[in-house]
Amino acid sequence: FPRDIQPILEKHCVKCHGYEKNGEHGPMSGGVILAGDHGPMFSHSYVNLTIHKQVADGRNQPKSNYPPYTLGSSASPLMHKIEKHHNGVKLTEKEKDTIRLWIEIGAPYPGTYAALGGGMIGGYAENIQNHTDYHWPSTKLAAQTMNKRCDSCHTEARRLPHALSDENNFSFWMIDTSDPRMKYIRHVLFNLSHPERSLMLLAPLAKEAGGYGICDQNNEKPVFASADDPGYQAILKMCSDGKGYLEKIKRFDMPGFIPPKPYIREMKRYGILSKDLPENTVIDFYKTDQDYWRSLWYQPTGK
Repeated sequence: FPRDIQPILEKHCVKCHGYEKNGEHGPMSGGVILAGDHGPMFSHSYVNLTIHKQVADGRNQPKSNYPPYTLGSSASPLMHKIEKHHNGVKLTEKEKDTIRLWIEIGAPYPGTYAALGGGMIGGYAENIQNHTDYHWPSTKLAAQTMNKRCDSCHTEARRLPHALSDENNFSFWMIDTSDPRMKYIRHVLFNLSHPERSLMLLAPLAKEAGGYGICDQNNEKPVFASADDPGYQAILKMCSDGKGYLEKIKRFDMPGFIPPKPYIREMKRYGILSKDLPENTVIDFYKTDQDYWRSLWYQPTGK
């Protein structure tokens, strides 16, 4: 997705579906952000296309025998928008084919096992979260701010995640797009590429200070009148620390990413990578994948 699809979205969609567009009643993007900024586990654009049901891929739903034309590109609202030139946007035939084929292969995010388990804060290893931030001093301070400034309004289905790792009792793996908690999941609210763009900060920040001014206190004043508010700064610090940590552990679409050891080990075992390849070597893992699959092709010999 980041390699093949995001550049198309950046070219045609982000000018309207970004963070900067702001109107009288909040962001003018219709709530659909298609910028490729990193969240704790995925990019914001990938999460938004998922939760707004723009791709019909039957994601992790335990059912079968779908009726005809209910899965795939022909059933995906994203392709319908593209074909109907949504807001005057016209893609090239190659761009349309790229998105169509991406949907048909299941709309994957990384598209390679080299990315498995890497570059995630609060990610999963055998169903147990790893790289959690609950113990970070900045996370604890941000949680205290939310307890004081946010929790009186954000209760039950509107509860806010109090850490970058806080799943908020919501499963992104068995996703239910009708769940009211969807709007408040960590994958949407925290921006680890540009922390100041985090919706957790833009929503309660006054419009005069560059925010959306959506959250207020008793309809009288915004939660954060300015970015100098200590509470705003506490949440910003948590997101900034998340950015720094992500740059350290690296996601597959970041410069310097190194695949996990099991991937390298197996590619060496199959003869795709040299057995003498030094540890922590940056490789082209997509090319490595292609070389692996080509190694399984039938190669006739003889006459």
